[in-house]
Amino acid sequence: MSPETFSDAVLAWFDRHGRKDLPWQQDISPYRVWVSEIMLQQTQVATVLAYYERFMAALPDVRALADASEDEVLHLWTGLGYYSRARNLHKTARLVVERHDGEFPRSVAALAELPGIGRSTAGAIASIAMGLRAPILDGNVKRVLARYQAQEGYPGEPKVARALWDTAERFTPDQRVNHYTQAMMDLGATLCTRSKPSCLLCPLRGGCQAHQAGRETAYPTPKPRKALPQRHTLMPLLVNGEGHILLYRRPSSGLWGGLWSLPEIERIDDLIPLAERHALALQERQSLPGLSHTFSHFQLAIEPWLIRVDQFRSHIAEADWLWYNLASPPRLGLAAPVKTLLERAAAILHTGEPA
Repeated sequence: MSPETFSDAVLAWFDRHGRKDLPWQQDISPYRVWVSEIMLQQTQVATVLAYYERFMAALPDVRALADASEDEVLHLWTGLGYYSRARNLHKTARLVVERHDGEFPRSVAALAELPGIGRSTAGAIASIAMGLRAPILDGNVKRVLARYQAQEGYPGEPKVARALWDTAERFTPDQRVNHYTQAMMDLGATLCTRSKPSCLLCPLRGGCQAHQAGRETAYPTPKPRKALPQRHTLMPLLVNGEGHILLYRRPSSGLWGGLWSLPEIERIDDLIPLAERHALALQERQSLPGLSHTFSHFQLAIEPWLIRVDQFRSHIAEADWLWYNLASPPRLGLAAPVKTLLERAAAILHTGEPA
């Protein structure tokens, strides 16, 4: 297919079958498109929907996001994972307000200079919200183009990425680029899926080299797999007389950066210096079912313990530590497994039985 035939086929399919009722497709603005694109990175649409609606209700525009506290932003993000995305959203909102008077810059290059916005996200904002001609190459579009061209090699390799960007650039039309961009993402999400593509329904099947060879699922070449290292940590849920649990704020960089978490120790005996630090007297303890949490580069086995404590009233609380009220939770950003453990603790303290 020529580039014109390719884009015409994609747009004709979009007019008949494309998704047009997603929340970020309503009242389109650079802010709404940007937030949706960041949320959709490595996260499925079905998961994002509720988070997006809640985020927009709380922070409807870039100035509201810029004015929000980091705790509020991370609270709204809790459960979505990859929390650096939320921290970068917050940083970018403040930069857009401070440097651009609340208006997103109208070029891919300028957008891509903002924290957390790469070339593809910049292209999506520019094309969908601003009508500018800009190719994109998110995971769905990579899959469509890699199959169409029978592109060999893992897309994360620079040479392969360059070839796919060249293809994306060649096929992006001058007209209706907003619809074309959405259509390409929809094709990858609904028809050209990873494991069972619906090739008979695809408008590009006539020119798709992978389909013609009967090797659709061979493309794109997957990332070489490595065994994930295993790590272990013990997380004590220290419960005071009021039923509150001790949490601390993690450093802003690194894993779960800026989120509130349970203390982490290597052995149960390490509770003693932790208790001394916070002027606590350790009482009875209860082992809880373990949790496993997978990060991109390792798997963490969590051993939780519910431990009742008495507090010495004269002790002054340290900065970045707080007693979390299970009955009336503050709006804080929590790592997903920590949120799960707090919910289990609340059930145990309420009923006396494990959740």
